[in-house]
Amino acid sequence: MIALKAEDPLTPANLKNDLASLRLDRSQGPPRRPWRWGLLFLLLLALGAGAMVVWKDPWGLSALEVETVRPQVTALTSGGAGAVPILTATGYVVPRQKAVVSAKIQGRLSELHVEEGSRVKEGDILARLESADYQAQVDRAKAAVQRAEAELEEARRQLKLAEQLKDGSIASLDQVEAAKSRVRVSEAALQQAKADLQVYEAFFENTFIRAPFSGVVLKKMAEVGESVAPIPPGVNLSTSSGAIVTLANFDTLEVEVDVSEGSIAKLKPHQPAEVAVDALPKRHFKAALRQIMPSADRTKATVQVKVAILERDENLRPEMSARATFLEETKKAENSAASSPTSLVSVPAEAVVSQNGVKSVFEVVQGKARLRPVEAGEMVHGRMMIKKGITGSEVLVLRPPESLRDGDRVKTAK
Repeated sequence: MIALKAEDPLTPANLKNDLASLRLDRSQGPPRRPWRWGLLFLLLLALGAGAMVVWKDPWGLSALEVETVRPQVTALTSGGAGAVPILTATGYVVPRQKAVVSAKIQGRLSELHVEEGSRVKEGDILARLESADYQAQVDRAKAAVQRAEAELEEARRQLKLAEQLKDGSIASLDQVEAAKSRVRVSEAALQQAKADLQVYEAFFENTFIRAPFSGVVLKKMAEVGESVAPIPPGVNLSTSSGAIVTLANFDTLEVEVDVSEGSIAKLKPHQPAEVAVDALPKRHFKAALRQIMPSADRTKATVQVKVAILERDENLRPEMSARATFLEETKKAENSAASSPTSLVSVPAEAVVSQNGVKSVFEVVQGKARLRPVEAGEMVHGRMMIKKGITGSEVLVLRPPESLRDGDRVKTAK
């Protein structure tokens, strides 16, 4: 503050001069810097661009992390162009013709000609028992037959001689009748000897264990040197000492599946089907329903159904897990061209949500979840059959959160 002198009178002129003396002389200050305004402008521009980037969120900084899954697509061609899947059931591949081969008589195994996987034809020798005693009995029976034949020949000669002596009045009628009786006794003895020979030959033949049908040896259950015996009825075949091999005919492979009681009415004899084996995911086999068992399993509330496989593949093996899809022929217009094969699309049940009574799935499209209504079918072992709504090429959200809405940004969990 500038103090006014007491001797100076307070006049307008003096006041004007005093105010002028209080002004700053900018001409003596530092030089102006205009680049600071440009730097401030660039800083504001960068902050605006950063805010725009965060708002758009191209890297999913605020996107919801979800698990994804792809639908499973099964091509259905066995039922023809007009075939529509109506039911799917799982089971196992089994041979319809299967047998545990054992010996007919008791004995010790002396030869074994097969191993697991050996292919045999009907009548081939699988194994052999020790047969020296049976061979001796056969030789003895043959000798008995030869003796009976010789005795019969001698009895016939004696009869002929007695008839000649009777004609010369040398032998009596009684002697002729006695000769005829000896011939009949010799004939009976010969027949008995031949019958004994057949019995001993049958015993000897039973020492050869032959294949009852053409097939493949699944399991070898005895070794050379072990004693085997016929398997009586009611004995556990898997633990019986008389079992030698297990044989199966691979030409009769079929699939046994369990169908729920509520769905069995949809099936009928000879209904077309398609079989998919888990071990051969790229193959689908034509099949047909062969038999519906007359009784249900009350512990599982299912009915066993047997499906015959109409195609053969050397890679098919018994006890493989399989899936049978039963098809229903639809009416086709006359002179219509065959359409493309029908596909069966299924998704995990966790990927389907229900909103207002409508089943839907969330499809991931360009980082966003899109709600797609679908027409769902039956539930088969944790998977839901989808009739309409998706083609099978989509990427779906698995177990979508309750907060997920149509159009929300999502990113796939690693």
